[in-house]
Amino acid sequence: MDQTSLQVASTQLANAAQGAVTSVEHSPVILHGGMSMWSLFWGAEPIVKFVMLGLVAASIWSWTIIIYKVYRLQRLNAAADQFEEAFWSGGALDDLYDRIHNRPMDPLSAVFCAAMREWRRSISKGFSRASDMRGTLEQRIDRVMQLTVGREMERLERHMGFLASLGSNGMIVGLFGTVLGIMNSFESIAAQQNTNLAVVAPGIAEALFATAIGLVAAIPATIAFNKISSDLNRYANRLDAFASEFGSIISRQLEEHA
Repeated sequence: MDQTSLQVASTQLANAAQGAVTSVEHSPVILHGGMSMWSLFWGAEPIVKFVMLGLVAASIWSWTIIIYKVYRLQRLNAAADQFEEAFWSGGALDDLYDRIHNRPMDPLSAVFCAAMREWRRSISKGFSRASDMRGTLEQRIDRVMQLTVGREMERLERHMGFLASLGSNGMIVGLFGTVLGIMNSFESIAAQQNTNLAVVAPGIAEALFATAIGLVAAIPATIAFNKISSDLNRYANRLDAFASEFGSIISRQLEEHA
């Protein structure tokens, strides 16, 4: 290769290097320190922005539900402890009912008040004196307590479906944003006919950012759903156990009145 050819080759390499530097300098995303969350968000396509905002809003709402449920269950367990202490203290159940029947403070008190209300209504009609009506009264009181348990648990389980949906679908929504970001990268490559990092990086960064937001929304929702569901199941078992114990007490009372 003669000297002229070497000079031409070196000139072409220098021009190519200068073009690459210029492309990086004029790219919409600066590679060193420019890929912040705000720049990735504002540089994203409108649909990708919508996906990101939706995931952020879903994450905020899920954390609101999580904090409320955890706080609510702590309060209910504390109230249940206080009620059971008063219930098993040996005092008259009629006096306990008279104190709390207008405003039961927790589901356990509501189950007790529902059973006592049905008991008093039946006693006032003289049903407990008829042996053939005793079984019917026991069944009716048990049914009232079970209906009360079901109604109270339905209230406590409200919004749990949202946590389950976000935990299972948040990742998929994030992947949808990932696909859109990758498609944007390929469109940039096709439009500029250039495959250097300055062209590909913005779309790939948007894709990874959308995936990260999906993970941030889905993982806490899944963990919280499993934990809160377990706590709710334990609380439901506590209500069922109390209903069974109180049903036994009422059965003994009916036998004494027979």
